[in-house]
Amino acid sequence: MAVAGIGYAMVSVPNVADTAKAQNNVYYWADGTEMVSTGGETNRQIINLSQIPEDMQNAVISQENKTFWTDSGIDPKGIARAVFNMARGGDTQGGSTITQQYVKNAMLDDQSQTITRKFKELFVSIKVGASMDKDDIMAGYLNSAYYGRNAYGIQAAARAYFNKDAIDLDAGECAFLAATLKGATYYDPAGARSIDPVGATPEANQKRALRQMQDTLEKMVEYGHLDAAERAKHTKLPKVQNPRFNTALSGQTGYLVDLANAYLVNNSDTTGVTERKLREGGLSIYTTFDKKKVKELETAVKKVQKANIKPKERPETDTHVQFGGASVNPDTGAIVAIYGGEDATKHFTNNADQTGAQVGSTFKPFVLAAAMKWGVRDPELGEVQAQDERTKVSPKSLYSGKNKLKIKDYDGSVWRNEKGEEWLQVNDGDKSEGSPPNYQIDLREAMRVSANSAFVQLGMDVGLDKVKEAALDAGILESSLSGTDYPTFSIGTSDPSAIRMAGSYATLASSGKQRDPFSVTKVTDKDGMVFEHEDKTEQAFSSQVADNVTDVLKTVVEDGTGTNAQLEGREVAGKTGTTDGNKSAWFVGYTPQLSTAISMFRYPDDETMKNRTFLKMYGTGGQESIHGASFPAQIWHDYMEQALKGEKAEKFPTPEPIGEVVNDVPPPTPTPTVTETEEEEESPTPTPTPTKTKGPPSPSASETCGFLGCETTDGGNGNGGTDTGGTDGGVTTSPTPTDTGGDSDGGNGNGNGNGGSLFAGTDG
Repeated sequence: MAVAGIGYAMVSVPNVADTAKAQNNVYYWADGTEMVSTGGETNRQIINLSQIPEDMQNAVISQENKTFWTDSGIDPKGIARAVFNMARGGDTQGGSTITQQYVKNAMLDDQSQTITRKFKELFVSIKVGASMDKDDIMAGYLNSAYYGRNAYGIQAAARAYFNKDAIDLDAGECAFLAATLKGATYYDPAGARSIDPVGATPEANQKRALRQMQDTLEKMVEYGHLDAAERAKHTKLPKVQNPRFNTALSGQTGYLVDLANAYLVNNSDTTGVTERKLREGGLSIYTTFDKKKVKELETAVKKVQKANIKPKERPETDTHVQFGGASVNPDTGAIVAIYGGEDATKHFTNNADQTGAQVGSTFKPFVLAAAMKWGVRDPELGEVQAQDERTKVSPKSLYSGKNKLKIKDYDGSVWRNEKGEEWLQVNDGDKSEGSPPNYQIDLREAMRVSANSAFVQLGMDVGLDKVKEAALDAGILESSLSGTDYPTFSIGTSDPSAIRMAGSYATLASSGKQRDPFSVTKVTDKDGMVFEHEDKTEQAFSSQVADNVTDVLKTVVEDGTGTNAQLEGREVAGKTGTTDGNKSAWFVGYTPQLSTAISMFRYPDDETMKNRTFLKMYGTGGQESIHGASFPAQIWHDYMEQALKGEKAEKFPTPEPIGEVVNDVPPPTPTPTVTETEEEEESPTPTPTPTKTKGPPSPSASETCGFLGCETTDGGNGNGGTDTGGTDGGVTTSPTPTDTGGDSDGGNGNGNGNGGSLFAGTDG
């Protein structure tokens, strides 16, 4: 009792005005000059309870503390639970009343999670409950709470989300703002991808906020705080404004600040900078961003955009076009430049961060790296094989570049999905690469022309688990990988950010040394150093593997799909990528000094649009279709030309020979009496119905795939072997066509097999 009495006597009732002391954070460019000062300007404006709608008061009471007007202001069980948890080393959070939450908000000077602080909070709550009027506690709580968007207090929140005064909020808006008190990162409809790219997407946040808002409204009705008729008016989320209204954050600045903030908060265990510490301000944040390169990247994008993207002239094809970009120093992992979008105060999704746009064939280098590091599996052994049981591949290894290649597992058996359906891999342009009849090409050539079939089969031979491992080792985040169990995983069904793609290619540029991309070098405050970046390097691949992949990617730029990215007098390695339905296009490339990724896609930015999805880019920019070789490669070239101006041209290391030539003995040409149909019939399997199914994730692109029988196509010209010429193959969508271009026996007849199946029209 004595200790409690002393504790009670020593604490004082907090003053709401004293809590409004958030300061600006100052951000600096890589050269030490000031970029922007921001963070503290959106503080709180304290208002009287008479200016706070009763609906807002009732919303928080209904959701958080229905006995507020009658309780003592503390929750003894919640305090006891929190103290007990602390004693066990667990979570310090416990149930609390509005009074306790107000005290917690007001005690900005001490946010430590200790037993001492918890007892101090308890004594302050008791004193507040005993000495303050409930109206003042309610006003204090709503004026001190954090609602997201740098808004402290209900008035600032009303302005931040709805651009109106608090007194003008309706019941639905009040219920929504009550939801943000649970944590704006996951309840702001604009999302917070930079903090949590998977869990805090705009779509996820909107669903979460609507669900919480509706629950609050229901409770308001249940507890007699809201009329059912009024409640029925608020079944949708209220329309909120763009989260950025600070003109200092216009252009690329807002994206840069967001990126730096996200880096600090997401790595708070290392940086010591939590979201709350960031909000309180007073930090000097030194970034890796090169002011000159940021401007040059923005200029390169806008040059291409202005010359080609004309939404007024071509509204059906040129609206909602987005570009993203990121540039990383391979020697350090420092992010030197990004392009997040046209303007951070108008388009608030950072396009340099994860957007959901699939990367397509820019994923193929990870397949090649896995094949060189681990090797292809022995078809005579089990599915899981040690490294010494495998055969590491050389760039000279041969694979089929045939269009609509039947994909097989590593042991030669035909791959089938969970529905028993086979997979035919389509190449870009729906054409075969290599010379008939076997269409074999080496892996260097397959990369040069971006032959999907060769890399899909290579991925199956190596094992998709090893392809995934190679991508992760290079620096891709696991949360961005998808379709890992389907053959098309090897050709880019995943959606890493431009930052991560630039960073993973930087791993290749630095001969296999992987460094996570980072955006902050150090943070200081009035007391000195808060955080300083330390270089952490992992040897993801041997220099032999990385340098051989680089050497193959040089061919892509020198004489392949990436020729638009050539830089005069400099060696460049890179890869183009285009995805299913022409919904995104990429170019990712590097020199020894700089790695850069450029993405292009169409995605509606209007939050009011329902079922937003990536749009096709056929006809966009006046092009028949968009490929990584077009606008993305052009932007990459224009930017890199300026970014590297004045720097010495460096050469890539000469790679040591690697691996063996896999498949160096071409398979025998089929005899005139054997067709692919007959070959398939040797191991009869149930014939799946030719209906379209969900199947695997949308394959990467240009670069699309299709199940057998999904489309009825002309089988082409078959050289029939009968003495009467080839018969008509018939029109069928069956996965196991029964007619080919001609009878299996006979003389020299040329016949047209106009078959509807994928095998019709073959040599008889």
